[in-house]
Amino acid sequence: MPVIGWFIGKELLTFISRVDHWVAFGLLSLIGIKMIYESRKLPSEDKTITQYKTHILFVLAVATSIDALAVGMSLSILQISIVKPVIIIGMVTFILSFIGVVVGKRIGSFFERKIEVIGGLILIGIGIKILVEHLRS
Repeated sequence: MPVIGWFIGKELLTFISRVDHWVAFGLLSLIGIKMIYESRKLPSEDKTITQYKTHILFVLAVATSIDALAVGMSLSILQISIVKPVIIIGMVTFILSFIGVVVGKRIGSFFERKIEVIGGLILIGIGIKILVEHLRS
């Protein structure tokens, strides 16, 4: 997303900056509400990651990385090379995602539904944070 934002750059900044916070808020809130709703359903016998459809994962990925798109656009406007920031962003994202998968696999069954509710609330919170920050400025 930072690379895409970097290429979009200055040309579309005024249009995207007007709606990006609403898009992020809407998508994150919808996904968060869906996670909370799913956690309240009766438990199925086999609840694995294969239940998540590709389009849901794609929407979640886009929604949670809209701020990275904005960072890429900002770097483009400031005429900063995108290579070093993208390498750092990629490494940090990989490491934290890997840690999350390992920790989730080891203690995920202990918390089961509670973690899904917390995850949904966190996504809604991130959406609200993005919206409030953009509405203040």
